[in-house]
Amino acid sequence: MDKQTCFFCYVWILVLMSSCQADRVLYVSLIGDDGCSGTVESPVATLRRALEMARGEKDRRVTVYLRGGTYYSEEPVVFTAADGRGDHAGLTVRAYGDERVVISGARRLTGLKWDAYRGGIMKASVPEAGIVFDELFVNGQLQHSARYPDYDPGARYYNGVAADVLDPERAGRWSNPAGGYVHASHRHEWGGYHWMITGKNAQGEPELEGGWQNNRLMGMHPERRFVENIMEELDAPGEWFFDRDTRTLYFYPPETVDLPEALLETPQLASLFEFRGTGAEPVRNIRIEGLELTHTVRTFMDTREPLLRSDWTISRSGAVLMEGAVRCSVGNCFFNTVGGNAVFFSNYNRENEVSGCHIAYAGASGVCFVGDPGAVRSPSFEYGEFVPVEELDREAGPKTDNFPAACRVCDNLMYGLGRVEKQVAGVQISMAQDITVSHNTVYDVPRAGINISEGTWGGHIIEYNDVFNTVLETGDHGAFNSWGRDRYWHPNYATMTGIVREHPELILLDAVKTTVLRNNRFRCDHGWDIDLDDGSGNYHIYNNLCLNGGLKLREGFHRMVENNIIVNNSFHPHVWFPASGDVFARNIVSAGYYPIRVNDWGKEVDYNVFPDRIALEKAQAAGTDRHSIYEDVQYVDAGRGDFRVKEGSAAFAVGFKNFDMDRFGVVSPALKALAKQAPIPELIRLTGKEEDVQELLGMKVKNITTLGERSAAGLGDASGVWLVEVPEGSPAGTALRPGDVITGINRTPVRNVREMREALIRSGSRVVFLIFRNQREQEVTIIKQ
Repeated sequence: MDKQTCFFCYVWILVLMSSCQADRVLYVSLIGDDGCSGTVESPVATLRRALEMARGEKDRRVTVYLRGGTYYSEEPVVFTAADGRGDHAGLTVRAYGDERVVISGARRLTGLKWDAYRGGIMKASVPEAGIVFDELFVNGQLQHSARYPDYDPGARYYNGVAADVLDPERAGRWSNPAGGYVHASHRHEWGGYHWMITGKNAQGEPELEGGWQNNRLMGMHPERRFVENIMEELDAPGEWFFDRDTRTLYFYPPETVDLPEALLETPQLASLFEFRGTGAEPVRNIRIEGLELTHTVRTFMDTREPLLRSDWTISRSGAVLMEGAVRCSVGNCFFNTVGGNAVFFSNYNRENEVSGCHIAYAGASGVCFVGDPGAVRSPSFEYGEFVPVEELDREAGPKTDNFPAACRVCDNLMYGLGRVEKQVAGVQISMAQDITVSHNTVYDVPRAGINISEGTWGGHIIEYNDVFNTVLETGDHGAFNSWGRDRYWHPNYATMTGIVREHPELILLDAVKTTVLRNNRFRCDHGWDIDLDDGSGNYHIYNNLCLNGGLKLREGFHRMVENNIIVNNSFHPHVWFPASGDVFARNIVSAGYYPIRVNDWGKEVDYNVFPDRIALEKAQAAGTDRHSIYEDVQYVDAGRGDFRVKEGSAAFAVGFKNFDMDRFGVVSPALKALAKQAPIPELIRLTGKEEDVQELLGMKVKNITTLGERSAAGLGDASGVWLVEVPEGSPAGTALRPGDVITGINRTPVRNVREMREALIRSGSRVVFLIFRNQREQEVTIIKQ
């Protein structure tokens, strides 16, 4: 080695040593002291002190390690532009090693002296003033505010609902219901509402304040409602009530709780970390990593800001709230039963990221991106509102840069969201641009897994996500849902037709960039797998696997849908306008299309694969699919979720291409080990000629073709499907028997095997069969996989 080379190596070693020496590491411990130096041997006691010390180290990378334990926060940790860092001098706040670090927004209740009250209920005085009692955790488990009806973990809606929650007879039992809450589904299942009970009127009826949590104000559902936080409803183990007047906590402990030794915590804060900058002076290069974040208060009474003309209102809050942040991130954190949103990006945000996180049982949404309505040109704020065409701003795109853009949500596990609020999503996007949502697993949610509220301003990439068990407590929605009620959109069809005919240049003024849905797996059993609703436009949708609910395009323009596989369902075009520019091509469908009010079929609907000749000919008779084919498509291993098409299929001749079936959802090994698996449906298909014995849902069935079959069933005509064999292990094995005749499914008449298959495809997970058994008509219900 020559001297010059040695010299440069020596200089490079000095640079590396200097770089290592430049890093600063600070330590925080529950047994530390804020007067200490912050070393591992002499840690400080609070994160606040460590961050003060980090501010003096702006030119060096700083890592703040929190040692194991639970840190109870009396106020949020707030990062401002003064905490921001240069690109090569970032700040990381993280757990030390594999130690469990919990950041709690709760107050720990200590020194309580419990006395028996009545019927298993205990009571204790809480003398300290100012404590919020919104939720109660006992030994880490969420308990339930005294409610009617009682909490039922198996109930579909709100864990138990009843129509009579506000009836005079029940309300008459309440001596002082002020401070109680009424929660209810939307009348049309488009989310939910919440009211606070402020007292009773002269007639003894509850007086309510609220109902603003939905942007389609149509009143509460007549049956799906419950009340909570009312003393007289305290009657079941796990329920509690706090009397604010006497400052007395009442609790009905479960048998497993040793109350004198129990840990009781009640959330106090709406957020734990806040990034508070602006577009001009943002917070830069700060990362939160490896922490457990928990015990934030519910925010449902603050959910009142309308998101333009979508169905949503929102509370700009979250356990982590970012506004005015650049290249900041949250990684590998566990959001454990927070009361509202987990992460919220409000207004100006650039290049921020949420990755590797586990978000479970949040009261509202997982991750939200919401921009400033002031950045929107010609905005309207409710479904029926609109700006007259002659008054519309004709300039494309946003007015300002005060919105989230170029941010990422990747490799996150989210489930059990919407524990309190029902107009929620795993990822919610409104008034934002270029958001990437990739490799997330989202399931067990009351509404959409991923939602885009409007076209402003597009450019989003939605890819490799695994989204299932969605729309569990609502309806008319999808695993992926979007609206496109942009500035040109009008709720009246005839008016809209005139607008887009005379002013097509208006259509993409807000949706200025194409949004891409690709390589996702979606399943919805109570709606559509992919639901582009009310004007959603400028989408490219390809290489998606739809497992149950099909794909819907309502209104809207410039949607290209290609190379998708739609299992046990089909294409649902609804209410298309002339010259939509839509394309539906090279897709595999499992049934004929289900059009509603479609007279103009867009730019191209062709080169698709249908399940049989009848379905194809019906489409061709409507003027589509001239070059499409029909085939009983054979998949590599459908039972295990591998829906790649086998070699030799005619589908390849019309341009279909296989895509990967093993890249959906989270990629981190730890998250993959925790995640549920998407339920893979049994294929609903005909296996031979229609007059032959077929297999559907594991049963062997056939058309009634003989006089003897008709006579044995007691049918007045030969319409219906004869059950030849019903194995005990099949989905229908507990409800149906050989010899039954199916004449209807979910109120749809069934006259033959083909109609049975079509009805099963459209039925969702709950199937109500109308059958003849022993010459008598009756109904039986099954839940299909």
